Amino acid sequence: MDRYQLEPSMARMPREPEAFGEQVAKILGRLYPERDVDLAGPMDLILNGKHLGLENLYRMVMVEPARGTEIVENYLERLIEGDAIGSVPLPLSVAKPRIMPRIQPVSIFDHLDQEQVAHIPYVNDTVIVFVIDMPQMTVSITVEQLLRWGLDADDLDGIARQNLERYSPELQVQLIDSSEGGRAALVTRQDGYDAARLLLTSLHEKLAPELRGDFYVATPARDMLLALTIDPTDFVDRLHKRVQHDFRRLPYPITSDFFVVTQDGVAGTKSAA
Repeated sequence: MDRYQLEPSMARMPREPEAFGEQVAKILGRLYPERDVDLAGPMDLILNGKHLGLENLYRMVMVEPARGTEIVENYLERLIEGDAIGSVPLPLSVAKPRIMPRIQPVSIFDHLDQEQVAHIPYVNDTVIVFVIDMPQMTVSITVEQLLRWGLDADDLDGIARQNLERYSPELQVQLIDSSEGGRAALVTRQDGYDAARLLLTSLHEKLAPELRGDFYVATPARDMLLALTIDPTDFVDRLHKRVQHDFRRLPYPITSDFFVVTQDGVAGTKSAA
């Protein structure tokens, strides 16, 4: 798709949220003039009657402000292509090996119809949603699609977790020892499923020997999973502050609360926090 040639100074998006939203609306109008675009709020567009929250896009741009317009254009192109693919019913035989899980905050339903999104509740005020992993994008799975396949959300959860296990047969972690005596294991493959690896049934088996038994996991954003020993307190508190900072600044935030990973499963710490 042809784009206007932008001078370097024009590649930056506005930092002020309302101006940012207005600029995204202008870019949408330029790239897709046939689409109806309205600005419903500083970080809320209505595209062809559907709400499009801009918070994640804004955070992506703030991480690399010099590439602002390029990031916005690429994001919008993937979004439109994903909508087009999502509108074409895929047979289960084609979609099944590509179904993957993602952990999201329940706040996603501030802008999405909870009755239309295939999901199951999870701990720490999060939910597990499901996507079809395509070569250049992911397509969210709706309840309507589930009905076409004759499945329910629990069926989808089982399929997605099995695919995740096959997708991550070898968990690659960076181990970090601290001066306080704690230890952390960092997963940042940047493939869209770092935080989702919390759902691996083999996670405790793989990391418990390195982290002295049961351990905490932080998923401040989609592309980060940090596992850490449950003590000493100074170490845990210091990393929790870092997790809170990342939760506030990174795209696709999930939660600043720790999960507790045991041999029996995963529990939340939100109530304790």
